[in-house]
Amino acid sequence: MKSDATQNEEILLRRDGRLGHIILNRPQAMNALTHGMVTAMTAALTEWEYDDSVSTILLTGAGERGLCAGGDIVAIYRDALDGGHETARFWADEYKLNALIARYPKPYVAVMDGVVLGGGVGVSAHASVRIVTERTKLGMPETGIGFVPDVGGTFLLSHAPGELGTHVALTAGTITGPDAIALGLADYYVTSDKLPALAQALAHGETYPTVQAFAANYYPPSTLVKERGWIDECYAHDDVQAILDALQSASVPAAQVASERIRAKSPTALQVTLESLRRARRLSLLEEALDQEYRVSLRCLAGRDFPEGIRAQVIDKDRSPRWSPPSLTEASTEAIETYFADLGPAELGLAAAAVQQSNK
Repeated sequence: MKSDATQNEEILLRRDGRLGHIILNRPQAMNALTHGMVTAMTAALTEWEYDDSVSTILLTGAGERGLCAGGDIVAIYRDALDGGHETARFWADEYKLNALIARYPKPYVAVMDGVVLGGGVGVSAHASVRIVTERTKLGMPETGIGFVPDVGGTFLLSHAPGELGTHVALTAGTITGPDAIALGLADYYVTSDKLPALAQALAHGETYPTVQAFAANYYPPSTLVKERGWIDECYAHDDVQAILDALQSASVPAAQVASERIRAKSPTALQVTLESLRRARRLSLLEEALDQEYRVSLRCLAGRDFPEGIRAQVIDKDRSPRWSPPSLTEASTEAIETYFADLGPAELGLAAAAVQQSNK
């Protein structure tokens, strides 16, 4: 494939025929997103939007492990301990990129092969053409590190059928390609062995007929949809403790497993996540959800559980986070509401600085 665009170590921008190809290129880190990658993607998409020689955009990830494992949380952890200014700027740009992808006027084909987590969902699940494979492992694992689904994740999951999105968000588990299609997070199932040929075909063919020609007519059924009966019933509540009680009382073994997984997560993150989903469900625009997520993300960044969750899972790897507060009963409704309030003077200053820097 011929390259006629700028490239660096973290991202490759290539042109082949009428195809603009973006390759996330940090395979040693499962292509975790950095600020530089986000700004490079935004610049490329902005340029190609007005380039008549480009008719289709393709997003893939380098290496064999997956498209993208999310944001670089080690960098976020270090920055959080230093005030979080760089992370605020990163999120400001990342969320703008998510919105740009969702509204992009040309076909944007995202290949969600292998691991697709957090920020990886943000650069793929808002695409106009979303492809999964037999290797897809997609998830929003934020509650496991004391955080809340962002990058438009609350919008996507809250608009999934029934309470399937609530289950995925609170348990922080991964789902398969067929599950992603069933939840409305993906469109087509293409076996991974056909992906190189698909990329070549997109360079010279029309986007949708080309993808459809490679897509499988039959693929494994969604296992998650089979569980929808007890999921819809147990997660219908607007209170995390009520959901846990319902799961614990259910006769289905999978419900018991879900209960145990949820109980291991940050109590505050769980409550804020559920409230975020319920509020996002009432929103009609992705941008509205991204605005809400930015407020919530800044509050998480300033809180205790987010850096503690990263420490326990990624830095020290002791898998023993010390959540504060340690139980659901100790997190007041008033405390949860503060995550959604308008930004205060100090936060407005941080947000304004982030936006100012991102516009440069």
